[in-house]
Amino acid sequence: MKLSRICFCAGLVALLAACTTTPPEKVIKPGEVKLSLKPVEYASLPAMPDENWQPALSAFKESCKKMTAKTGWQEVCSISQTLPSSQAKSFFEAYFTPYQAVSESMDSDGDFISSDTGKMTGYYEPILYGSKKKKAPYIYPLHTMPDDLITVDLAEIYPQLKGMRLRGQLQGNKLVPYDSRAELAKRNLDRYAIAWVEDPVAAFFLQVQGSGRIVLPDGSYMRVGYGDVNGHPYRGIGNYLVKKGYLKSHELSMQSIQAWARKNPKKVQVVLNQNPSYVFFIERKDQDPNEGPIGAQGVPLTEKGSVAVDRRFYQLGWPIVVDVEQTNPDMKFTRAVIAQDTGGAIRGPIRFDFYWGSGDEAAMNAGKQNSQVKAWVLLPNGVDPQAR
Repeated sequence: MKLSRICFCAGLVALLAACTTTPPEKVIKPGEVKLSLKPVEYASLPAMPDENWQPALSAFKESCKKMTAKTGWQEVCSISQTLPSSQAKSFFEAYFTPYQAVSESMDSDGDFISSDTGKMTGYYEPILYGSKKKKAPYIYPLHTMPDDLITVDLAEIYPQLKGMRLRGQLQGNKLVPYDSRAELAKRNLDRYAIAWVEDPVAAFFLQVQGSGRIVLPDGSYMRVGYGDVNGHPYRGIGNYLVKKGYLKSHELSMQSIQAWARKNPKKVQVVLNQNPSYVFFIERKDQDPNEGPIGAQGVPLTEKGSVAVDRRFYQLGWPIVVDVEQTNPDMKFTRAVIAQDTGGAIRGPIRFDFYWGSGDEAAMNAGKQNSQVKAWVLLPNGVDPQAR
């Protein structure tokens, strides 16, 4: 996905990094970043209430639907299916070994850098108002993939590039970059619209989140999910708004951006164009309305039990304990979660996007999260952490 998974950063928080010049165990090239998993005891993990393990067990049961063929996971997946949520903590502690996540890199001077601290933002499932037909006030489109968008799975040519895709379009016999957001705004793509909504900024944040629900005029709703992306890098619009003096850095949030946009409708498209990335959607017709949106693993996300990760470093389905802290606004929690999604802005060994759920409260929490985070991966006992 997510997207969608693509993430919105709600604030500016300085990350603390522990640095050392101790030589790495493995050779790391300058500019290269690796994830090192250091075995630890459960006693060294931050304390958390038993209920903070429970959403992870529910999420793990869903992930197991996609992991039956993974070596070392069959037994724990089988055991998990019959357990009540009250046994979540004892299940993970009995059958999984914790490994602290450490980011390792080499700077241009040849100094080895090691850090156990990264960043976690939040995302949610938006609820928009719209129609399947273009009629006022529903005049802003949500597009599915145009016919001229070409997506190349690079792993089919270079297996070492697993999880990486190239997007473009043909000009003659050459594959060139696909249109940016600004270029797409100039095209008439109405035939690719699967829905129309009343708020262009809400549509933008729907792209950031990667999936959502649209309330239709008759009171029913349609669910949309991430289909593909135009291949341009994601750029948050917050820094641009601050640079132009439209907002102050300390008041930057999803809600403040929406409020500014309502007061300045003529400037909205120029601001949105600062992010050249553009997400295309598909309609999700076969999903249980009581379940969360479908993540990159192909299973429903669990409120406060799912995270988006960088697949270069993590496998989907891995349980992870995250310890989160931030100020302005204050936020602190430790929870077990499951890696079930991805996002264009989620890049790095200790970089996560926390799924808060659906609706206004989830939107408020996701919009204000920009946290420091430490993480511990939980792997089934006996599974080699290097085999990933």
